[in-house]
Amino acid sequence: MSILRELSRENRKAGVKKTRYRRVLIASMLCLASGSLVEAPQLNGTAPNIVPKPVSSRLLTGNFLLTRQTRLVPEGAEARRTADLFNDHLYRTYGFKLQVESEAPRAGSSIHFTTDFGATLPAEGYRLTVDAKTVKVVGQKAGLFYGAQSLIQLLPLQQTAPLTVPRLEITDYPRFPYRGMHLDVGRHFFPVEFIKKYLDLMAQYKMNYFHWHLTEDQGWRIEIKKYPKLTEIGSKRKETVKDRLLDPYVGDGVPYGGYYTQEQIKEVVAYAQARFISVIPEIEMPGHSLAALAAYPELSCTGGPFEVGTTWGVYKDVFCPKEDTFKFLEDVLTEVIALFPGPYVHIGGDECPKDRWRESNIAQALIKREGLKDEHELQSYFIRRIEKFLSAKGKRLIGWDEILEGGITPNATVMSWRGETGGIEAARQKHDVIMTPGDYCYFDHGQGNPDREPIHICCYLPLKKVYGYNPIPVELKPDEQRYILGAQANVWTEYMKTPDKVEYMVFPRMLALSEVAWSPLERKDYHDFLNRLPHQLARLDNQRVSYRIPEPEGVEDVVTSDEKPTVKLTSYVPGSRIHYSLDGSEPDEQSPIHQQPLQVSLQPNQKVTLNTIVITANGRRSAVYSASLARSPTKESLKSNGPSP
Repeated sequence: MSILRELSRENRKAGVKKTRYRRVLIASMLCLASGSLVEAPQLNGTAPNIVPKPVSSRLLTGNFLLTRQTRLVPEGAEARRTADLFNDHLYRTYGFKLQVESEAPRAGSSIHFTTDFGATLPAEGYRLTVDAKTVKVVGQKAGLFYGAQSLIQLLPLQQTAPLTVPRLEITDYPRFPYRGMHLDVGRHFFPVEFIKKYLDLMAQYKMNYFHWHLTEDQGWRIEIKKYPKLTEIGSKRKETVKDRLLDPYVGDGVPYGGYYTQEQIKEVVAYAQARFISVIPEIEMPGHSLAALAAYPELSCTGGPFEVGTTWGVYKDVFCPKEDTFKFLEDVLTEVIALFPGPYVHIGGDECPKDRWRESNIAQALIKREGLKDEHELQSYFIRRIEKFLSAKGKRLIGWDEILEGGITPNATVMSWRGETGGIEAARQKHDVIMTPGDYCYFDHGQGNPDREPIHICCYLPLKKVYGYNPIPVELKPDEQRYILGAQANVWTEYMKTPDKVEYMVFPRMLALSEVAWSPLERKDYHDFLNRLPHQLARLDNQRVSYRIPEPEGVEDVVTSDEKPTVKLTSYVPGSRIHYSLDGSEPDEQSPIHQQPLQVSLQPNQKVTLNTIVITANGRRSAVYSASLARSPTKESLKSNGPSP
């Protein structure tokens, strides 16, 4: 997606101001989801610390004690695979593994993984039962895995002996079949080890599609053996635009590059499959193709020469719709298809300027020969040809919602990013839809005061707004709602140069989206989510994830008539401390620590700024979070000041 379009569209819509940070009120959640596959039991007791929130849970009295003498009892090959993954987690986290048995021991405790042969649960559903001596996880392949993830979340974060798990009963399955995370590696490249970490974090929150944005104007990141110049030339740029210095342009003078070999691609895909994540490759066309044209300029309408893009935005040079181009793209896709066994291939289809096509004799001749009305229908013709090729190879095409322009291909899936309008239109035309609107699902958007946050593309998308999203638009009729497959967060990396920055922008917002895509709408509750969040942040700390530290509870603007209002601050990060100031200065490690509720003395009409920072137990420091405390005027002060003008 274009940074220029995002800046202009979102800033106009959101009214973002750099000089003053204002809280955004969230609209109420939309309509109820379509019917569930399994009737959910009623909730009894308190919900456990699991994200996403299960369909139903019932806490019982007492605990299960996991010790080194506890036995693992998998039933069948698939159950053994899940048991091994669970054992690997125990070893990484607590330093020991459990002995695997084929039958339950006569004495002592045991953990059972059992395949749901009768398929009484949905494909991704599971049942988890914990009693005093036995833990049972039941489900089909993916369901077993997700049940294990919930069991892992129930384990204590500290290396205690024994490990205590609360007794409970859970029945769980997802609201939507598509729960996606995207990562753009075209603008900035990330190594395989980070991609694996990203997949691990997706899996623990039950996300099941990884949309890998592999080609862009600024870099081609996948090895194609038939066209070696795609990586020899297209994976490298001479420099990158510095910060936001787009107009006039200022480069950083540092050569940049990187790509994944086909062996690395296979490694990542296998790693994802073991975690029930399907990898969707994106090969951009017809636009966002400058890196490919730099390598093979003959595929353009002008012949070039071209350079790999060094700045963000939309470039006018795109693939020319000639036979050599289609042969090239089919060859590329043939190699891509061999690497990615999942059902989908994403072809982009967004932000394709038509300037070069209007000026091209080849493009104009094709429009005339095929009886097309204009260049928009030419793009539709382009996409239809690619869709036909992919369909013949057993793949389904996904495109951004621009593929609706000029007529959509018969079997295409639409990814709705320019709001929900494209998704609504596609669903009404009986096309599958993945909802990923910028207002709710663009994790390159800011999370707080832009003057105090790391550089980002624009806008304001706080955790609460992500959590409040409902992927089913109220405009859709019940028979149209079934075409909404789910939701996805997009992570465009123009301003994310490092893995730490990606983690900062993604977490904890991904946890909120996981609950949007998995949990029943009627079970969602933001206050309850915040109650479960500290446990999850502590887990992320243990996993060395550089998440954004949330604002403490209680940091909010207040207008009061009280001359000594009380402010109570609570951090969501276990083991952290809150430093504050009331004199307008920015707090640091030497500032007072909030240890008990603050009483702030206010004169009539006086306003005091409360500045806070959170410092975690491992030394990470948050941005400065501010709130104003104001006292409303008294009748006496109004009289002394005279009438209002």
